[in-house]
Amino acid sequence: MWVYVCGLIGGMGLLLYGMYVLSEGLQKIAGANLRNVLSSLTQNRFVAMVIGALVTILFQSSTATTVILVGLASASVITLKQTLGVILGADIGTTVTAQLIALKVTEIALPIVGIGATIIFFTKRDRYKRIGQAIIGFGLLFLGLKIMAETMYPLRDEPAFLSLMTTVADNPLLAIIVAAVFTFLIHSSAAAVGIIMIFAIQDLVTLHSAIYLLFGANIGTSFTALLSSLGSNREAKRVAIAHFLFKLVGVLIFLPFVTPFAALMQALTPNIGFQVANVHTFFNVGIALLFIPFTEQCARFLTWLVPEEQVVDIELKPRYLDYQLISTPSIAMGLASKEITRFSDEVVKMACRIRDLFETNDPDELEKMMKSEEKVDCLSRATKSYLAMILRQPLSTPEFNRCMGLIHITTDLEHIGDVIDKKINRLAEKKIDNCCDFSVEGWEEITIMHERVCTLVERTHHAFINNDLEVAQQAIRLAPKIRGMERELRRLHIHRLAMGVQRSEGTSSIHLDLINSYLTISEHVRNIALAIAEEVIGARPMAPTSEDYPRFDDERICTLS
Repeated sequence: MWVYVCGLIGGMGLLLYGMYVLSEGLQKIAGANLRNVLSSLTQNRFVAMVIGALVTILFQSSTATTVILVGLASASVITLKQTLGVILGADIGTTVTAQLIALKVTEIALPIVGIGATIIFFTKRDRYKRIGQAIIGFGLLFLGLKIMAETMYPLRDEPAFLSLMTTVADNPLLAIIVAAVFTFLIHSSAAAVGIIMIFAIQDLVTLHSAIYLLFGANIGTSFTALLSSLGSNREAKRVAIAHFLFKLVGVLIFLPFVTPFAALMQALTPNIGFQVANVHTFFNVGIALLFIPFTEQCARFLTWLVPEEQVVDIELKPRYLDYQLISTPSIAMGLASKEITRFSDEVVKMACRIRDLFETNDPDELEKMMKSEEKVDCLSRATKSYLAMILRQPLSTPEFNRCMGLIHITTDLEHIGDVIDKKINRLAEKKIDNCCDFSVEGWEEITIMHERVCTLVERTHHAFINNDLEVAQQAIRLAPKIRGMERELRRLHIHRLAMGVQRSEGTSSIHLDLINSYLTISEHVRNIALAIAEEVIGARPMAPTSEDYPRFDDERICTLS
């Protein structure tokens, strides 16, 4: 008996590992555009269904596809209506593996593994290695099924096993529950369907029993998405519930017609393997055709079923980071980019409010600035932790560079917030407490530098949002000019001190520290622009030119205003 148990466990392990390797290899080949495809090509419900089928073939699991959809919906990357078509297509895509098993692809599993290994060992290009990895995963998947089939064959003569299968077969509800729980535990409907097909091919269950087991497997595949939606926003919960309801309603519709359904499958082909595979295909295609015309009505029903929470959004909590998608780095980095955009926008607002802070002498403005910095601090820490987890995944070189670039950007945005909070806010407090004002000339110079720094910050923010290399390069060239400006403004201020300008004397330390803080901000922004150009976009670094380091004189400072 232990021989059978070890064979089943080993075969299942090989099957699941093969699916993991196949999915990982295919994601590396096509994953970079996966998020964009899901968000941009799913506006039409029928196109969304096709995309869902193709993505599920890529992942070899409708469960994985639905978990990704939950994450994207949670991050507001794609709407509920868009996800419904993808979910229905995913259910169709998961039937491909069953048809391949019926075609006895398991018999050529070893040659497939050999071909994949040959490609990996005799090529140096990453792209071909990924193709080889996907081929090996494909072969291991079917090799695991082959081992399980060979292990199960002698079980036809085991009375205890036959008694167990008879008990399950005679109780449709029990068969559905057992298959649903098993599918949830292994997180793969394709693997569960493959095992059910082996049972049928080995004459361990009848076609009727296999149909009930398939119904359970189809319901069980939705449990993982339901679990992953816990703690997510309402949109994510609606996506997960939609997948569960599609499957449950489909089973309830088909359940009274199991006998004629089985008769139809037997009339189409005498091969029991194809009969089971066709049941799985007909069931999921039937669900898709039934619900696809009513996706808009389904979306309204789900919105009614899971209403919006009547609570204020917590600004200090990440909105887009989804830890369920860490294993899909291309999508996870896209979500991290959206979170960075969120607090980068806050940094832009903080930088542009600095002048108002010193002009109004309003303590309420100080309070707003401190709250903004707290938000930036919390979100940047969470995002860096999220990106660090992505770095632990298998990444291609461009993915690794992009992830490192996002970490550098996050770090510099956090530093800008710290400069504003720990230096500029304290300078504003000092100015308010001392009831002092800048000289007319000094305030004009600070205003000029403020405007130049705000321009730099806004351009860099725009470059990040739009992946705009040209704007990033403009920001890189603009930053050193602020260093020259800081030197010239310091010289002009010291000149006024020498001339005995009273207001300049009263605000000297505040003035000099403020323009130095502006300079520090500009250096962090230049670091961000460099990371955007070199790591996020992937351009070569630019060599500095003489134009990047100009000298300023009084006349030029005046023209900048």
